[in-house]
Amino acid sequence: MSFFCSISGEPPQDPVVSAKSGHVYERRLITKYITENGTDPITGDKLEEADLISVKPNPKAAAPRPPNATSIPSLLQTLQNEWDATMLETFALRQQYNSLRQELSYALYQQDAAQRVVARLIKERDAAREALSSVAATMNVETSAAGGDVDMVEATQEAGGLPAEVLKQIDETHQKLSAARKKRKAPAGYATAADVKSYTNKHTIPSLHSPSPAGITSLAVSTANPDQFLTGGNDKVVQVYDKSTDKVLAQLKGHTKKITHVAFRERDDEPTLVISASADKIAKVWAHDSASGEYIPKATIRTHKGELTGLAVHPTSTLLALSSADRTWSLHDLTDFSQVLRSSESEEPLTALGIHPDGTLVAVGTPGGTIQVFDIRSGAVAATLTPDGTAPFTVNTLSFSENGYHLAAPGSLASVAVWDLRKPKVAKTLALGDAFKVNRVSYDTSAGFLGVAGNEGLRVFAHKTWEELARFEEGGEVSDFVFGADGKEIWGATGREVRIWGGAA
Repeated sequence: MSFFCSISGEPPQDPVVSAKSGHVYERRLITKYITENGTDPITGDKLEEADLISVKPNPKAAAPRPPNATSIPSLLQTLQNEWDATMLETFALRQQYNSLRQELSYALYQQDAAQRVVARLIKERDAAREALSSVAATMNVETSAAGGDVDMVEATQEAGGLPAEVLKQIDETHQKLSAARKKRKAPAGYATAADVKSYTNKHTIPSLHSPSPAGITSLAVSTANPDQFLTGGNDKVVQVYDKSTDKVLAQLKGHTKKITHVAFRERDDEPTLVISASADKIAKVWAHDSASGEYIPKATIRTHKGELTGLAVHPTSTLLALSSADRTWSLHDLTDFSQVLRSSESEEPLTALGIHPDGTLVAVGTPGGTIQVFDIRSGAVAATLTPDGTAPFTVNTLSFSENGYHLAAPGSLASVAVWDLRKPKVAKTLALGDAFKVNRVSYDTSAGFLGVAGNEGLRVFAHKTWEELARFEEGGEVSDFVFGADGKEIWGATGREVRIWGGAA
């Protein structure tokens, strides 16, 4: 009696029988079937390899040949049939391949066409927005935040048209601060020139922001909580970091290009605001929620049509100033985030911005080396500062001294000019070397020290004597820096790191 495999229908070489169903199988085939399905292929009952019983045929009996392989003509016919089937399958696969190629080409064409249409529509939308903004500014009307893209109304106030309430705040702040400034002295325990000379790198916070594109572009340190600081990066993100816990408290996203400036707005009995400006033409504001500890988006300011090149919180703490490559600067109310002033267009793009410590003057830099100083209250030009006999250069940073008498800014391609605003004229020019490229200048809060950051590190000078007190070059290029509380520390951004220089603990 012959056995036939219930799966292949052929006599098995290694027959086994299922203890559950009694069917005979080729061991190789049934083992593979059980591994994949775990059931009997005929009855569908659960089946395991342990349920298989080997059948021991007579070793002298040879397996019978199938009827279709008992002669050479039959074998040749079988091979011919297999070849024909292979050719037919190859032909079918080739047809399917060509069809898929055509479908893919059509899909790619559709995608490319859709992208071109979307790009054209975006361009038309932006052009329409610019036209609407121009009409709104000319007719002195408000434009609505259509489509949810704009989070605040655009400019309605021209230069010289500040609301009476804002003018009152600025005048009160000016009177209060200017009276105190004349009597202001460095507080007891403030850092001295000798202290600054002894400063070394006391702490480094590495690996901030994304490695691609890498680099910190801006830095701000909290005055209410000196362990917390802000950084803006080339990766389009604003980070809030706590040095005491060595943790990132928040990653604030929303910009589409690199961050150019960041700032805190800290005011008693009001939430701390985190403000950023970007090359994507917008400024964003987040408010700290004390209950959850998170930073909640509050506003997106889309007033300007060019890259934002300057950001400063006004001494009133209720106003924000912005400058832009679109040749204008603006003031915004930090209560409702509305715009209260928009300057008329300058002859050149604006490349930097600073506010006088008394709050009545705003200075802006230009690519031609000129600094224009405006009276915020009237919008009139109070002074135009241009160094004599220098090649054209960009004023990419500027800083008023705390006493309000001096303004520091690049004076040439490789120097810093200190302007005496009472004259006005250059009181001192600090030569930095032909290879030095200035990234940031800043006075400390006592007006006793002036820092200059650039591609060769950070240098600190003593005001009036202009002695170079310290050089910090170990981190390479310094993109931004901040003087810490009482001048005891200097914080600097180098690459993806924030370094803190200070005296020995």
